[in-house]
Amino acid sequence: MGRFDIERKEMIEVLKEKGITDPAVLDAMNKVERHLFVDAMFVNKAYDDSALPIGSEQTISQPYTVAFMTQALHPQKEMKILEIGTGSGYQAAVLAVIGCRVFTIERHLSLLNNARTLFDKLKLRVLAKGGDGTIGWTEHAPYDGIIVTAGAPSIPEPLLTQLAEGGRIIIPVGSKETQNLILGIKINDEIQFNEFDGFKFVPLIGKNAWN
Repeated sequence: MGRFDIERKEMIEVLKEKGITDPAVLDAMNKVERHLFVDAMFVNKAYDDSALPIGSEQTISQPYTVAFMTQALHPQKEMKILEIGTGSGYQAAVLAVIGCRVFTIERHLSLLNNARTLFDKLKLRVLAKGGDGTIGWTEHAPYDGIIVTAGAPSIPEPLLTQLAEGGRIIIPVGSKETQNLILGIKINDEIQFNEFDGFKFVPLIGKNAWN
């Protein structure tokens, strides 16, 4: 058994208790070793259901938030997913283990380089680049799913235009202090929105978000 196998199984039980039911999401989060994605000084808290600092004033989201957002996308193998805010790389890793083709953008180059190193080491199919995530990544559009891991004042318009028919976008929207998660589903070129409260994220910085 690995060093954190028991802690990881306990984390999965917590996610189930909180309402995560998608077997693919639970399986991926049981396989991805979250302790590899956290700062060495927090490694013993890697499987607590809490956010942890990762440098550059950013955090790795709490496992429940990752699970909730991933489940909301209804990810399937070979789906193209755009992630805005690579951060530690953990969310992208979970999507990649499910079998999605993941494209991810990060504006902090130190975080981007750390995440790329992990993606290579773990042989994950993730394409990562540095830049402003609020303008999206037109080269690989349209996407079956778009996941934004930082809070925006509104949904950046370029992301909506890069969503495929039937695709889903999940993004925190609100003030810099509090946000609600917005799930948008594109049906017949119109986007239908649902809202979920009780989440908190770092601010989304960029041309179509906070300056």
